[in-house]
Amino acid sequence: MSGHSHFSSIKHKKAIEDKKRGKIFSKISKMIIMAVKEKGKDPETNIQLRGAIEKAKEFNMPKDNIERAIKRGAGELGGEKLEEFVYEAYGPNGMALIIEGITDNKNRTLSEIKKILGQHNGKLADTGSVKYLFEKKGAEWSPKYPLQISDEKNKQQLEKLFEALDENDDVNEIYSNLK
Repeated sequence: MSGHSHFSSIKHKKAIEDKKRGKIFSKISKMIIMAVKEKGKDPETNIQLRGAIEKAKEFNMPKDNIERAIKRGAGELGGEKLEEFVYEAYGPNGMALIIEGITDNKNRTLSEIKKILGQHNGKLADTGSVKYLFEKKGAEWSPKYPLQISDEKNKQQLEKLFEALDENDDVNEIYSNLK
Protein backbone atom coordinates (compact mmCIF):
# COMPACT_ATOMS: atom_id res chain seq x y z
CA MET A 1 0.00 0.00 0.00
CA SER A 2 1.43 3.37 -0.98
CA GLY A 3 -0.08 5.29 1.91
CA HIS A 4 -2.29 7.48 -0.29
CA SER A 5 -6.03 7.20 -0.23
CA HIS A 6 -8.27 7.67 -3.23
CA PHE A 7 -10.13 10.38 -1.30
CA SER A 8 -6.90 12.29 -0.71
CA SER A 9 -6.16 12.35 -4.43
CA ILE A 10 -9.66 13.55 -5.29
CA LYS A 11 -9.53 16.22 -2.57
CA HIS A 12 -6.23 17.55 -3.96
CA LYS A 13 -7.53 17.67 -7.56
CA LYS A 14 -10.74 19.36 -6.42
CA ALA A 15 -8.78 22.03 -4.53
CA ILE A 16 -6.80 22.86 -7.67
CA GLU A 17 -9.97 23.03 -9.79
CA ASP A 18 -11.72 25.21 -7.19
CA LYS A 19 -8.80 27.64 -7.18
CA LYS A 20 -8.92 27.93 -10.99
CA ARG A 21 -12.69 28.45 -10.96
CA GLY A 22 -12.32 31.10 -8.24
CA LYS A 23 -9.87 33.08 -10.39
CA ILE A 24 -12.17 32.86 -13.40
CA PHE A 25 -15.20 33.91 -11.32
CA SER A 26 -13.22 36.85 -9.92
CA LYS A 27 -12.28 38.06 -13.41
CA ILE A 28 -15.82 37.68 -14.71
CA SER A 29 -17.26 39.49 -11.66
CA LYS A 30 -14.98 42.44 -12.34
CA MET A 31 -16.11 42.49 -15.98
CA ILE A 32 -19.77 42.53 -14.87
CA ILE A 33 -19.13 45.31 -12.34
CA MET A 34 -17.40 47.52 -14.91
CA ALA A 35 -20.10 46.90 -17.53
CA VAL A 36 -22.83 47.92 -15.06
CA LYS A 37 -20.90 51.03 -13.97
CA GLU A 38 -20.43 52.14 -17.58
CA LYS A 39 -23.81 51.43 -19.15
CA GLY A 40 -26.32 50.39 -16.49
CA LYS A 41 -27.61 47.14 -15.05
CA ASP A 42 -30.11 46.16 -17.74
CA PRO A 43 -28.62 43.41 -19.96
CA GLU A 44 -31.22 44.22 -22.64
CA THR A 45 -29.70 47.65 -23.25
CA ASN A 46 -26.14 46.94 -22.08
CA ILE A 47 -24.41 44.69 -24.64
CA GLN A 48 -21.19 44.59 -22.61
CA LEU A 49 -23.09 43.32 -19.55
CA ARG A 50 -24.97 40.76 -21.62
CA GLY A 51 -21.65 39.41 -22.96
CA ALA A 52 -20.16 39.21 -19.46
CA ILE A 53 -23.24 37.36 -18.17
CA GLU A 54 -23.04 34.89 -21.07
CA LYS A 55 -19.38 34.30 -20.27
CA ALA A 56 -20.29 33.74 -16.61
CA LYS A 57 -22.88 31.16 -17.63
CA GLU A 58 -20.33 29.40 -19.89
CA PHE A 59 -18.19 28.82 -16.80
CA ASN A 60 -21.20 27.80 -14.67
CA MET A 61 -20.87 30.80 -12.39
CA PRO A 62 -23.64 30.69 -9.76
CA LYS A 63 -26.56 33.06 -10.36
CA ASP A 64 -26.05 34.58 -6.89
CA ASN A 65 -22.51 35.62 -7.82
CA ILE A 66 -23.73 37.22 -11.05
CA GLU A 67 -26.49 39.14 -9.24
CA ARG A 68 -24.08 40.26 -6.50
CA ALA A 69 -21.65 41.61 -9.13
CA ILE A 70 -24.48 43.50 -10.85
CA LYS A 71 -25.55 45.05 -7.52
CA ARG A 72 -21.98 45.98 -6.69
CA GLY A 73 -21.56 47.66 -10.08
CA ALA A 74 -24.80 49.58 -9.57
CA GLY A 75 -23.55 50.82 -6.19
CA GLU A 76 -26.19 48.88 -4.26
CA LEU A 77 -23.48 47.05 -2.30
CA GLY A 78 -20.30 48.49 -0.87
CA GLY A 79 -16.99 47.47 -2.29
CA GLU A 80 -13.74 48.54 -3.77
CA LYS A 81 -13.39 51.03 -6.60
CA LEU A 82 -12.50 49.22 -9.81
CA GLU A 83 -10.72 50.74 -12.80
CA GLU A 84 -9.97 49.44 -16.26
CA PHE A 85 -6.42 49.50 -17.59
CA VAL A 86 -4.67 48.99 -20.91
CA TYR A 87 -0.90 48.47 -20.89
CA GLU A 88 1.33 48.25 -23.91
CA ALA A 89 4.38 46.02 -23.76
CA TYR A 90 7.00 44.14 -25.70
CA GLY A 91 7.53 40.45 -25.09
CA PRO A 92 10.49 38.27 -26.05
CA ASN A 93 11.89 38.94 -29.55
CA GLY A 94 10.05 42.28 -29.77
CA MET A 95 6.57 40.71 -29.78
CA ALA A 96 4.01 43.53 -29.38
CA LEU A 97 1.45 43.07 -26.58
CA ILE A 98 -1.65 44.87 -25.40
CA ILE A 99 -2.74 43.85 -21.89
CA GLU A 100 -6.24 44.78 -20.73
CA GLY A 101 -7.87 44.26 -17.37
CA ILE A 102 -9.70 45.57 -14.35
CA THR A 103 -8.10 46.34 -10.99
CA ASP A 104 -8.82 47.84 -7.62
CA ASN A 105 -5.22 49.08 -7.33
CA LYS A 106 -3.48 50.30 -10.50
CA ASN A 107 -0.09 50.74 -8.81
CA ARG A 108 -0.02 47.15 -7.53
CA THR A 109 -1.16 45.76 -10.88
CA LEU A 110 1.40 47.81 -12.81
CA SER A 111 4.14 46.54 -10.51
CA GLU A 112 2.99 42.91 -10.90
CA ILE A 113 2.82 43.16 -14.70
CA LYS A 114 6.27 44.77 -14.87
CA LYS A 115 7.64 41.92 -12.76
CA ILE A 116 6.01 39.25 -14.95
CA LEU A 117 7.31 40.90 -18.11
CA GLY A 118 10.81 41.18 -16.62
CA GLN A 119 10.86 37.50 -15.70
CA HIS A 120 9.97 36.53 -19.27
CA ASN A 121 12.29 38.85 -21.27
CA GLY A 122 9.64 41.48 -21.83
CA LYS A 123 9.19 45.11 -20.86
CA LEU A 124 6.47 47.69 -20.49
CA ALA A 125 6.26 50.14 -23.40
CA ASP A 126 5.31 53.80 -23.52
CA THR A 127 1.68 54.62 -24.28
CA GLY A 128 1.11 54.61 -28.04
CA SER A 129 4.30 52.75 -28.91
CA VAL A 130 2.50 49.44 -29.50
CA LYS A 131 -1.13 50.35 -30.28
CA TYR A 132 -0.25 51.61 -33.76
CA LEU A 133 0.59 48.00 -34.66
CA PHE A 134 -3.03 47.02 -33.95
CA GLU A 135 -6.48 48.13 -35.00
CA LYS A 136 -9.58 47.96 -32.82
CA LYS A 137 -12.27 45.73 -34.34
CA GLY A 138 -15.29 45.84 -32.04
CA ALA A 139 -13.99 44.89 -28.60
CA GLU A 140 -10.88 43.12 -29.97
CA TRP A 141 -7.43 44.33 -30.93
CA SER A 142 -6.32 42.84 -34.24
CA PRO A 143 -2.66 43.00 -35.40
CA LYS A 144 -2.03 44.99 -38.59
CA TYR A 145 1.27 43.21 -39.24
CA PRO A 146 1.17 39.69 -37.74
CA LEU A 147 4.53 38.06 -37.05
CA GLN A 148 5.33 34.40 -37.60
CA ILE A 149 7.64 32.73 -35.08
CA SER A 150 9.06 29.41 -36.15
CA ASP A 151 11.68 28.86 -33.43
CA GLU A 152 10.28 26.40 -30.87
CA LYS A 153 12.25 27.96 -27.99
CA ASN A 154 10.75 31.38 -28.69
CA LYS A 155 7.24 29.90 -28.90
CA GLN A 156 7.67 28.27 -25.49
CA GLN A 157 8.98 31.52 -24.04
CA LEU A 158 5.90 33.37 -25.30
CA GLU A 159 3.57 30.66 -23.99
CA LYS A 160 5.09 30.97 -20.52
CA LEU A 161 4.67 34.76 -20.64
CA PHE A 162 1.02 34.47 -21.69
CA GLU A 163 0.34 31.91 -18.94
CA ALA A 164 1.99 34.11 -16.30
CA LEU A 165 0.00 37.17 -17.38
CA ASP A 166 -3.22 35.16 -17.50
CA GLU A 167 -2.58 33.92 -13.94
CA ASN A 168 -2.81 37.52 -12.73
CA ASP A 169 -6.34 38.08 -11.39
CA ASP A 170 -6.54 41.60 -12.81
CA VAL A 171 -5.62 40.71 -16.42
CA ASN A 172 -8.63 39.91 -18.63
CA GLU A 173 -7.27 39.95 -22.18
CA ILE A 174 -3.85 39.72 -23.81
CA TYR A 175 -3.42 40.62 -27.48
CA SER A 176 -0.25 40.04 -29.45
CA ASN A 177 0.88 40.48 -33.02
CA LEU A 178 1.68 36.77 -33.21
CA LYS A 179 0.29 35.02 -36.26
